[in-house]
Order: sequence, then C-alpha cells, then structure tokens
Amino acid sequence: LSDFAVIKASPKWFSGNAMICLGGKLPANSSGVCSNYSLCGGVIAGSGIASAVSIDSGRETRIQNIAIKNALIGIHIKHGANNKSSDCDISGVNIIGNGKPDSVGVLIDGHDNTFTNMRIADVFTGFHIRAGGNSMRNIHPLYTCDYTNYVNSCGFLDEWGSNWSNFCYSDHFGIGFRTFPGVKNICDSCFVMWYCNREISHVGFAADGEFNSVLTNFKVDFNDKSTENIVLKTGADTGHGVIERLFVNTGLTTDDTYKKYLTGGIF
Repeated sequence: LSDFAVIKASPKWFSGNAMICLGGKLPANSSGVCSNYSLCGGVIAGSGIASAVSIDSGRETRIQNIAIKNALIGIHIKHGANNKSSDCDISGVNIIGNGKPDSVGVLIDGHDNTFTNMRIADVFTGFHIRAGGNSMRNIHPLYTCDYTNYVNSCGFLDEWGSNWSNFCYSDHFGIGFRTFPGVKNICDSCFVMWYCNREISHVGFAADGEFNSVLTNFKVDFNDKSTENIVLKTGADTGHGVIERLFVNTGLTTDDTYKKYLTGGIF
C-alpha cells in the first residue's frame, strides 16, 4: 500500500476475524509452500471494534512500515505451519488501540518471531506473549487508556517463556513486565517508567510464581508520590532468577524483594 492509503473497518463490523488475514487456514495453506507473505505500507483503521491484522498460518511473513489505528488487537500471530513456528518479521509498525480493557497491541500464539522498532499506545496490554522463541528489540508500549483496573495493565505479559527482550520500554503501565508461573526469560537493557502520579501501585517486574528470569541493566524510574513502588513482585520466594546491575532510585522503592536476586550493584 502507498504510505497514506487507508483500509478502514465499517462501523457495523461484526466479524471475529481480523480485517487483513495473511496465510490461510485451509489445508493447502498449511505446508512449506505457504511462505513469504508480506504487508507493507498504509494505514489499517479498526474503527474501535475490529482487529487489524492476523497471521493465520504459514511462515516467514513480513509486516513492515504500517500504521494501525483504533484497533481491538493490532497484530495477532497465530500458530505457524512448522509445528506452530511462524518465523515472522515485524518491523516499523505503529499501533494505536481502542483504549478498552481488552485492547492488545500484539498477541503472539506462534513461535520464533522477531519484532523491532515498534510504538504502541492506547492498549491495556502492549505485548501478550503465549509462545516462545520470540525476540523483541526497541519496543515501546505507552499506557494512554483511562485508569480502569490500571494496576493490572501490563507492557509485556508472557505466559510461555524462552523469549528475549532488548531495550524494550514499558511506559506508565501498572506492571512493566509480567511472567506466568514457570516462565524463564532474558531481558537486557530494558526500561520501566511512570510519567505521572496516580497514587497507586507501580510494579517494574512481576513474576506470578517464582522469579526465574535474567534481567541485565534493568532500569526503573518510579514516580515520587505513588502509593507503592515495587521493583520486583513474586508469587514465591524460591526462584533462581538474576538481576545483574539495577538502575533505580532506592529512596522511592517500597519493597526489597529484588535484593535477594541482585548482583553487580545498584546505580
């Protein structure tokens, strides 16, 4: 599509599918021949009710240099053709959600995808990850919704594990990074920040069970008037995770759980 071409959902949109579906669910589209789909350029506008783009099958799908506006789900990557591996490359995508509690920037069900240089706003969850082998670099979700159930809003929510993040920046979500029980991830030079005071709980990293991830050069910028400023919140204290070099204003923190996992000092 040309840069300013717009595909827009009707206000009467009723389909459970996304507006644009790459790869098919038919048996003919479930083998290795179903590769190298691409969507480049243009604006996909969901009118507040439609999901914008889905990758329904196949492998090696590319989405590049597009804008998604007012969508329920920006991009949904479903199971790929190679044992659920999708191998997609997503780059240069700007996503604006519809501001509602079920709005998600990127929903990942297929394995082995690469995401780079993305900006996401007006969603309750920036990245919802339900698969492994994904690489995320320079991803910036920003919370701009109303504050309904704000403490459960999340920049990066991982149910699966074995994923890698580099300079991923959760901006003003109630929880920056959250992992389900048993999840192990690697986060390098990632950043959590709150730009205004809501006098409620802010959590840098939440592990629903044990904390078993590796955080290197993790930076947390708290707001100085929040009720709770928590670097690390865990559901169990028996994890084997590591926080190697932490950048945080210790005078603003209201927890010390993170100290058990800390090596390399605080800056």
